[in-house]
Amino acid sequence: MRRGRRRAGQPTQTGGLDESQTEDVAVADPPLRRMEPVNPRQPIAPQIYERLRRAITTLAMLPSEALSEKELSLQMGVSRTPVREALIRLADEGLLDILPQRGSFVAPIRLRDVEEAQFIRESLEVSVARRLAERRSPRFLAALRAGLERQEAAAASRDRDLFLELDEAFHRGFSEEVGLPKCWRVIQSVKLQMDRVRYLSLPDTDHLEVLLAQHREIAEAVEAGDPDRAGRAMSVHLQEVLRTARTLSRQRAHLVDA
Repeated sequence: MRRGRRRAGQPTQTGGLDESQTEDVAVADPPLRRMEPVNPRQPIAPQIYERLRRAITTLAMLPSEALSEKELSLQMGVSRTPVREALIRLADEGLLDILPQRGSFVAPIRLRDVEEAQFIRESLEVSVARRLAERRSPRFLAALRAGLERQEAAAASRDRDLFLELDEAFHRGFSEEVGLPKCWRVIQSVKLQMDRVRYLSLPDTDHLEVLLAQHREIAEAVEAGDPDRAGRAMSVHLQEVLRTARTLSRQRAHLVDA
């Protein structure tokens, strides 16, 4: 188990971390998450990939953590070949660094990757929000309001994991409603580094209230049928992660690589 030091700060009104309020806190990095055996009746490599990707994006596996191909294969009861395939795929997505003669390591959260992902995602989702404001349906608006109520309950109970699941559904629902499911698949493929920042920035669940307020503003703009307002609100919301990542690159340089 590694020992490290990280910065702990309070969220500002915009949801980022205020460097003036940070203090050094000693933390113990969690050990490698034990992987359960895979289902042999389903394709093996995709199962391994999904488990490792979730562990990395939720920070169950931290940057610089070493991954043993042999250990993973033993834990999941598979040969090393599908494990190697999954690791290569994760490396292609920027989540792993495979170093010759050294091994595989969880990649740092690279600020340049977060910036590029945010640019792509904002370009797509702002357009989706604008289109949705022009063609929203009563059925969708009712589902949107119900989703916000569930988000409010999750924030009130400080259930971070549930809130982030509902956040995912909130954004996915926009693309699906305007008939652009492939758009969401593209967003999913580029937002992995953004997801890591989200998990890193939410040890203090007060930040959920900031995100919830931004979701309400987006929803109100869509319901009002105002494309310009909806686009602006979505842009502000998606830039939240980028602002946080830039702050974290200064506060937690051992996790976020500027």
